[in-house]
Amino acid sequence: MGAIVIKFGGYQGPTSINTRGAVHFGDVLERELGDRVEFELVGDVLALGRKSGDLPDMVESGELAMCYMSTVRFAPAVPELKLLELPFVVRNRPAAIKAFDGELGALFTRRMHESTPFRALGFWDNGFRHFTNRVHPIRSPTDCKGVRIRTQMSELHAEALAAMGFEPIPVDIKEFVEQVSTDRFQAQENPLTNTFHFGVQRLHRFITLSGHFFGASAFVCNAKLYDSWPADVQQAVERAAREATALQRKLAAQEDEDVLAQIDPRQNEVIQLSPTEHDAFVKAVQPMVARHRKTLDPKLFEYLG
Repeated sequence: MGAIVIKFGGYQGPTSINTRGAVHFGDVLERELGDRVEFELVGDVLALGRKSGDLPDMVESGELAMCYMSTVRFAPAVPELKLLELPFVVRNRPAAIKAFDGELGALFTRRMHESTPFRALGFWDNGFRHFTNRVHPIRSPTDCKGVRIRTQMSELHAEALAAMGFEPIPVDIKEFVEQVSTDRFQAQENPLTNTFHFGVQRLHRFITLSGHFFGASAFVCNAKLYDSWPADVQQAVERAAREATALQRKLAAQEDEDVLAQIDPRQNEVIQLSPTEHDAFVKAVQPMVARHRKTLDPKLFEYLG
């Protein structure tokens, strides 16, 4: 019997925290299983002309064995994941990570197994999302009026941003990266690591540290493929996934500080919201949050502390 081929897909370059997490997963797996496994990393499907959103389909079809992807892509099948699409629900990163490793993460994992063709191996830190734009400093919802903003493929994200005053345009990151220099988008929202990884700061002078969403990426595997592996291979995959998840989260927390330290004030203006300014954004989305909160189990919110 030949080596088990495990192909891992992502959508970022070699220096990104997610790619580094994937590399670590492969290193641990090969260390544990030796020549029984052949690990292959397809680090950036964008460079192959694919969309980031193609990754789950590639895993489902067996073209890839596993990938990481924002949980917003899985929320249609697992409504509980919509918890992470509501603005200002997560205020504390350590509390969110603790929840991902506890009952909330176990619930997400179980529901994904029940409702999707994927097995969740971990939930990665997709960071607090912040606004950047090329128009003017954003300090209040009034400053957002009429500004065209790229956002993730999430109806809830678009609804929240519209409540703040933006004109949201939900598109795959591939389309945004290709058109960020055009007039189609005046603003975007992303974790700082993604903003800098894709070079957006070179075109968007203004960076508002809004922290309006906190995201997770699901590290998923084709469930049927996983079930076909010998028990010791499954166990090695689980151990490698835990190590990769721990590293990715550590890198994600450090990355925010590293990115801010690299900012050249001659090129970018960082806007730190005062408590009053921050509360104005929270107030703007409160009716939207209250409406969708009624559709989710109250216990979900308790998990986040």
